[in-house]
Amino acid sequence: MDLITGTYDCKVDAKGRLMMPASIKKQLSEIIEEGFVLRRSVFQQCLELYPMAEWQALMRKMNKLNKFKKKNNDFIRRFTAGAKMVEVDVNGRLLIPKDLTVFANISKNIVVASAINIIEIWDKDLYEQAIDDAAVDFADLAEEVMGQDDEDYGIS
Repeated sequence: MDLITGTYDCKVDAKGRLMMPASIKKQLSEIIEEGFVLRRSVFQQCLELYPMAEWQALMRKMNKLNKFKKKNNDFIRRFTAGAKMVEVDVNGRLLIPKDLTVFANISKNIVVASAINIIEIWDKDLYEQAIDDAAVDFADLAEEVMGQDDEDYGIS
């Protein structure tokens, strides 16, 4: 599993359980038993669901930071704050811990969106707002990020 694709409207039940979309479960079928890490997003008011192998690779990179530098310790602490190990149960549901539900303002209607190698979980209204806000300058952003001629900065 390298890439995850799809955006899905879903619902969370009264206990905070999300029924994972069938397409996402199928894409994750080879690794679903390994579990996941769910954490707060750095840049948005949403949650990020990392397959365990992706999380461990990221933690190995972060472990190379010099922990005798305060800013590195502060970053590690804040990045991992609230991170929880979670599993998809036998019925295909993922329990979203209460503190993360509060952080992401998740009520009933949510969006599960792929973000290359992780999954974002959004309150539906916040997701729509983020997409609408980004639409204004998306063409400029796309050109800046993806349109570079240099191999190191773009893919064109």
